[in-house]
Amino acid sequence: MESASASPASASIDQKIKELGGWRGETFARVRKIIHDAAPEIVEEWKWAKATSPGVPVFSHNGIVCTAETYKSVVKLTFAKGAALDDPSGLFNSSLDGNVRRAIDIHEGEKIDVAALKNLIRAAVALNLEGKSKPKPKSKS
Repeated sequence: MESASASPASASIDQKIKELGGWRGETFARVRKIIHDAAPEIVEEWKWAKATSPGVPVFSHNGIVCTAETYKSVVKLTFAKGAALDDPSGLFNSSLDGNVRRAIDIHEGEKIDVAALKNLIRAAVALNLEGKSKPKPKSKS
């Protein structure tokens, strides 16, 4: 994949992948490519950076689709509205108790179901688009 370094966020993600190296860097790079293959209109952002946290890579289209974080033993994709998505392939394996988010923890050596992940990403984009097209109810004043 060509470097998506058109934006500062994309450059930060490139740098993060490079710094990670190993299986986590490879997995993050692969997941990033799958996300863009599934929905080329997705925009990369870098959010929630502060003194105590470097921030989080975010993939958005009319709202957050998912975030990508890396930990010692997993690469985690957290879908902002995951609880509202159908997951017939059972990709969600983390954050299952919440009412809104759902996550996928990818461990070293795990095979990624590319077709199922692409379908989930497309469904998340469609949900964001659907939510943005509904008129807001008028408040009673």
